[in-house]
Amino acid sequence: MQRSVSHLWELFEPVIEDMGYELIEIEYHPNPNYGVLRLYIDKEDGILVEDCSAVSRQISAILDVEDPVPGKFNLEVSSPGMDRPLRRVEDFERFTGEVAKIKTSMIFEGQRNFKGRINGIEDDLVIIECENKEVRLPVTAIDKARLVPDFDKK
Repeated sequence: MQRSVSHLWELFEPVIEDMGYELIEIEYHPNPNYGVLRLYIDKEDGILVEDCSAVSRQISAILDVEDPVPGKFNLEVSSPGMDRPLRRVEDFERFTGEVAKIKTSMIFEGQRNFKGRINGIEDDLVIIECENKEVRLPVTAIDKARLVPDFDKK
């Protein structure tokens, strides 16, 4: 399904962007009974239920015509939440100064899991401050990255 997920990005992202939203993530969880196809969307001033509903209608129409997902599944459209996934260089730039959890595909500095403040991007390297030291991680080596919610922020 990895090829299919990249195909879903190609199908969905232009439509969602034309609607004024950003496609953050696509998750597909197949199941013999009903799988789940989950899309996370965002926009600068946040996501409302009406936004999710509008995107769901558009994506449902694409799914009906293109039929890119095998079997039966439920489509869910959601905001990315406070623990928003970070995928692109632009995400790390936008959230510089925020705390993130990052899991890499290979070992850096003796580990694969990092938690720290994003200090910026330089030459496709995410600069993250972990335990008072700066670590530089290639964007291409990041498997997963999410913001860590700060519940004390006002």
